[in-house]
Amino acid sequence: MTAPQSGCLAAALEIGYQLLDRGAPALTAVEQVICVLERSGLFNAGLGSHVQLDGVRRMDASIMEGRDLQAGAVASIEGIVHPISAARSVMEQTTHVLLVGKPASAFARHCKLERQPVRPSGHAVRTATMTKTWSPKTLALYRAMMSSGPALRKRAGKETVGAVALDRTGTVAAGASTGGIDLMLPGRVGDTPIIGCGVYADNESGAVSMTGLGEGIIRIAVAKEICDRLEQGARPVSAARYVLQKLVRRINGAAGSLVLAPDGRFAITHVTPRMAAGWWDGKKRPTVRDSFR
Repeated sequence: MTAPQSGCLAAALEIGYQLLDRGAPALTAVEQVICVLERSGLFNAGLGSHVQLDGVRRMDASIMEGRDLQAGAVASIEGIVHPISAARSVMEQTTHVLLVGKPASAFARHCKLERQPVRPSGHAVRTATMTKTWSPKTLALYRAMMSSGPALRKRAGKETVGAVALDRTGTVAAGASTGGIDLMLPGRVGDTPIIGCGVYADNESGAVSMTGLGEGIIRIAVAKEICDRLEQGARPVSAARYVLQKLVRRINGAAGSLVLAPDGRFAITHVTPRMAAGWWDGKKRPTVRDSFR
C-alpha cells in the first residue's frame, strides 16, 4: 500500500465516522466512504478502475441495508465517477435490485450522477470486429484468456473497495465498488454486484463486504454464508475465518472480508498476501494497514 493510498483510506474512515457521529444512517456512511475511494483514482474502483480487453472501463457496485433488507446494484456500468451512488439510486428509485450494462449507464445519467469518459486516455477506441481492430498484444491476451483462463485470471486478481457501518439506530449496511480484474473479457461480472456474494447486510446477523477473486466468492456465496454463521452465534473473526478457509479448501479461492456484527464487534480478515483496510473508533488516528493477521 502506498502512502497516498494509506492517507486516502484514513481520510475516508474519518468521513464515515463523522457522519455516523452526527447521526447519519449507516447506508449514507458506507456510500460516502466508498465515494472517497472511487474519486481518488488510487484504487480499482471509480476513476481508478481497470479497463476490459476492448479498452472500455466497466464497473460494478452494490449496497445493502440491514433493517428492511433493501439492496441495489449495478454491473458493467460505464461513464460515471461513483457506481456506488448508482447502486443506491437503483435501490431507492426503482423496484429493482440490479441493473446492468448500457441501461444501467443510461439510468445513472437520468439520475444526473457525475460522469467520466467511457474510454480512459491512452486507450484506442475499438470496434466490435476483434481480429481487424485489436492490437497484436491485445489479441494475444484475449487468446491467452480463452486457452488458459483460470490460471491467468487468478494471476490477474485485484482488490475491490468496500465498507461496512453500524449507525445509532442499530442498522447495519455494507457496500462495495470495483473495476473488475486485469485482462477481463468484456461482459465479465464478478461478485461485487451480486447480493449475498460480494455484500450482505441484515440487522439480525451483521454486515459483510468482500474483496478478492470474484468467481470463487460467487461459487461459495461468501457474504451470505458469513452472515449466516454470525446469526448462529459465531464471532465475526471466527465466522470470517471459517468461510474464507472453506473458500481456499474447496476451490482454492482468494479473498478478504470486512465483517461487522450488530453489537459492534468487527473483523478484517483475509487469505490473500495483503489487504489494504482500516478502522477508526474516533480516537487518535485511524488504524490503516495492508495486512490483518
